This record gives sequence, C-alpha cells and structure tokens, in this order.
Amino acid sequence: MTDRPAEQSFTATTPDGAVLQAWSQGEGPTTLLLVSGLGGTGGFWKGTAATLSGQFRILRFDQRGIGASSRGTAPCTIDQLARDCLEVLDAAGVESCVLLGHSTGGCIGQALARIAPERLSGMILSATWLKPSRYMSGLFGTRRDILDIAPQAYAATASLLAYPPAWLEANWQVYETGMANAPLTPEARQVVRERIDALLSFDGSAEAASLDLPILVLGARDDMIVPAFLQEELAQALPGARTVLLDTGGHFFPASRPDAFTAKVAEWIAGL
Repeated sequence: MTDRPAEQSFTATTPDGAVLQAWSQGEGPTTLLLVSGLGGTGGFWKGTAATLSGQFRILRFDQRGIGASSRGTAPCTIDQLARDCLEVLDAAGVESCVLLGHSTGGCIGQALARIAPERLSGMILSATWLKPSRYMSGLFGTRRDILDIAPQAYAATASLLAYPPAWLEANWQVYETGMANAPLTPEARQVVRERIDALLSFDGSAEAASLDLPILVLGARDDMIVPAFLQEELAQALPGARTVLLDTGGHFFPASRPDAFTAKVAEWIAGL
C-alpha cells in the first residue's frame, strides 16, 4: 500500500483577529481548496483529502468560530467567509486554486469567484444552490427554531436529514458523533445561528452569468437538504457549467459515496 502524503498544519489570521486552523496535504500542479458547509469543519474533508492528496495539493480548514478556529469580530456573512478563504490561500502561499465547496461552502465559492476571480482556476459546487428558495427557507428556519429549544434535537436532524437512511443505519457512529458534538453552549448556538442566517441571505443570481471560469455542479438526486432541483437551477444560471448528479448519497454524499465523489472530482480537474 502506498503511503499517503503527510499532512501539515498551519494558521491564517484575518484582519479582524480570527485565527483559522488549516491543513495542507500532498503536492501537485493543482491546489484544491476544500470549503465545508454549515458545520464549517475541516474534519468533514479528512477522507477526501487523504484520497486526493496523491494527485493534488489539498488545503482544508476550520471556518471562523468552528473547531480549532477562533471567531474574530467581523459579522458572519458569505462574503466574509469568502474573504477568509483568501487568507488561507495567502498563508499557504497559493496564488490560484480549484475550489471545492460543499453546500454553504459552494455559496462561499460563488462569492469568492466574484470577489477575487483571479484566484480561482475552476470551481466545484457540491450540493449547492443559487438563491433562497421556499423549501430551504422553511427547512433552515425550522432547524434554527429547534436549535434554540433543543440543541440535541438540532444535532439529530443534521444526521437524520443528511444521509440515506440505510447508510446511516449501517454507520450509526456518525449519528452518535453528531450528538456528542451538539451545540450545547450559548456561544456554540450563536455561531450556528449566524451561519444559518448567512446561508439564508445568500443570493448569487445577479452575478452567476458573469462567473467566467470552469464550473462543475455536483449533487445527489436523493438530497433532502439541497434538493436536485436546486442543483439544476444553479447549473442553468452558470454559463457552460457541467452537471453530474449521483443517483444516491443524500446531502453528505462526499461521506456516504466517497469513491464516486472523489472519482468525479479528480476526473473533472484532470480535464481542465
């Protein structure tokens, strides 16, 4: 078995004082920046990074206020989270990268493509959307209400909605880990709440047609959090975007379908 490239940790500091914990793994002509969703953890990408680090340099990080990263003082908006990505790239000495953003991370990617297009050579939008919809407003508004009343129930919904039921039944430790990491403190709930508000406020429809870079829209047809019709709407708004929809996998298909996910990502990047 071939040894996987060693991972190195580093930090990036933002102008408002947030210190972002980040990791770099692998080498190659292409750097792939992994940006996670509502949960905001670099840990979401650990398996993906290990698999793809044999072909690319992989960067992943905990977003502000999440995991080992401090919160800072700036308001939490999608644009601010995009600027945080630039700090990570600068700290890593990377001029240009392919960005892979999952869910909210794909909204962050769309914002970064508008703010600093010269820093992106391509973008993969995984389980992502273009603008607010009634479905997502209803879903995340309800989850935000649950967060304040019963944070453990909020954590339960995160797992129960995000994975195919049969997969979760066979990998129940994922549910147990989610419950163990429930946002029990007021500070943790505030970070989640402001991130929900940020994702519900995102609307990329005005700029989508002007995003002039290769884009892959990657989704799963059985996603109950960001349904396939939102993937299709996003792809239609992006000139020249390629669309790949897996038949199954749920919202967290990078975790439930890791082989299919990493194969699609590597194949698309190889064609750039």
